[in-house]
Amino acid sequence: MSKAVKFSILDLSPVPQGADVKTALDRSLALAQHGEALGFERFWMAEHHGMAGIASAATSVALAHVGGGTKTIRIGAGGIMLPNHAPMVIAEQFGTLEALFPGRVDLGLGRAPGSDQRVAQAMRRNLNTDPNQFPRDVVELQALLEGDAALGIQATPGAGSKIPLYILGSSLFGAQLAAALGLPYAFASHFAPQALDEALAIYRRDFKPSAQLSEPYAMCGFNIFAADTDDEAEHLATSMMQSFVALRTGNPGKLPPPVEGYRESLPPQAQSMLAQIMQGSAVGAPDAVLSSVRAFLDRTQADELIVCGSIFDQAAREKSYGLAAEVRDLIAA
Repeated sequence: MSKAVKFSILDLSPVPQGADVKTALDRSLALAQHGEALGFERFWMAEHHGMAGIASAATSVALAHVGGGTKTIRIGAGGIMLPNHAPMVIAEQFGTLEALFPGRVDLGLGRAPGSDQRVAQAMRRNLNTDPNQFPRDVVELQALLEGDAALGIQATPGAGSKIPLYILGSSLFGAQLAAALGLPYAFASHFAPQALDEALAIYRRDFKPSAQLSEPYAMCGFNIFAADTDDEAEHLATSMMQSFVALRTGNPGKLPPPVEGYRESLPPQAQSMLAQIMQGSAVGAPDAVLSSVRAFLDRTQADELIVCGSIFDQAAREKSYGLAAEVRDLIAA
């Protein structure tokens, strides 16, 4: 790698079995404080709805909790699912965060609902199938955050806040939109890596410079489960593996404790599904993680890795991010 790659944290604020939402949000704050001390660039939380195991549904509120307990690390959404919201509401919410934590706020935008159809209906949003609606909403939100007088309305707070926008995606659509608007692009390779290489190629090929960004900037989601030994790291990763399997089989729940030999206990079809999902992952002792991260960066030429790692035990979770920071520093050196 010839360039310095930033490392950031993506936290779904997982609710562990036997714990509650407050525990999850307090653990997120502790992780953000730990990440700040370790020199991570940003701490993002994601919008999901109707899921007992994820505490960050009210993403801007959760970010206010994290922002109030940190000083320098950037905070933001990875992402806000814009089809669920009027752009004006998001401009006000994130304008408020920017007023509280000036110069520290990012806004990543996705077009998935972050829920199923029943939850989407319960949120009282029109389930608009027009493929142009999301791009229109992004442009409207941009104008609101810029304080564009042509709108005839003003988001207060929000107007003039200059909050950087990111387009999130796991398909070619997001890559095309980010390129057309000249925005940074964050690919969800931590759980949906199938279109990663083609999406990055399209984004870089078609990128048009904008007021926010002069050249392409690609961020990639990446799971890191790091521990003193490969076996220990594999053990820690089984909590997330169980969650993936539960989600894919229609039975999501709270984050389960790790299970010895979990991957091997699964039928071949489930093992294959996990192997596909976890292509964007490093599981092991520091040397193994270093090798995996280097290979991924060589493949993607990413400008930034946003690291995810849903680990049941908080001390092990923080240690994993500490080892990830050591890997980052070795790569930078």
